[in-house]
Amino acid sequence: MPEKSNDVTQLLLKWGDGDSDAMELLIPIVYDELHRLAHRHRRGERIGHTLNTTDIVHEAFMRLVRLDRIEWKNRNQFFALAAQAMRRLLINSAEKRRAQKRGGNVRHVPIDEEYMLTDSQSEELLALDEALAILRQQNERQHAVVECRFFGGLSVEETAATLGISPATVKRDWAFARAWLNDALASDYLAEPDK
Repeated sequence: MPEKSNDVTQLLLKWGDGDSDAMELLIPIVYDELHRLAHRHRRGERIGHTLNTTDIVHEAFMRLVRLDRIEWKNRNQFFALAAQAMRRLLINSAEKRRAQKRGGNVRHVPIDEEYMLTDSQSEELLALDEALAILRQQNERQHAVVECRFFGGLSVEETAATLGISPATVKRDWAFARAWLNDALASDYLAEPDK
């Protein structure tokens, strides 16, 4: 795996320097891991969603390609940003579902119900997003640790390397952030959505 990790890092650095061939070489190396990451994001949801795992991978990768001001550093940073893009896709889908449920000005297109988030899942995803936004305001580093560990699937060591902090700090931040999020999601701390 270290060789593969070094390959990814080297290709990211070349891509960051404007080498478009590096991106073409990068895709087959990172595709399977991106697919596992997207599957992990969808794990807590009902089987089927308006976006399937492959759609999430492709859309997240396209969003990363469009980041022209990013200074690629390493594999861990890439997967942390990919995880963030995937989470944002799912949040956007949940927000659209909420708007449609509330009678938003949405064109109704027949879709297979099997590919929809349930109302409960949409609300849970939006509550988590709201809690993460509050956590980010209170402690940006702890928010970044959650992004890397939970959404990016990075290990303690990979998170430490990505964020430039010690593994002990990652462990402390991870423990605190998980406890805080559990408390925030279980309490009335978050605003009730409009009924």
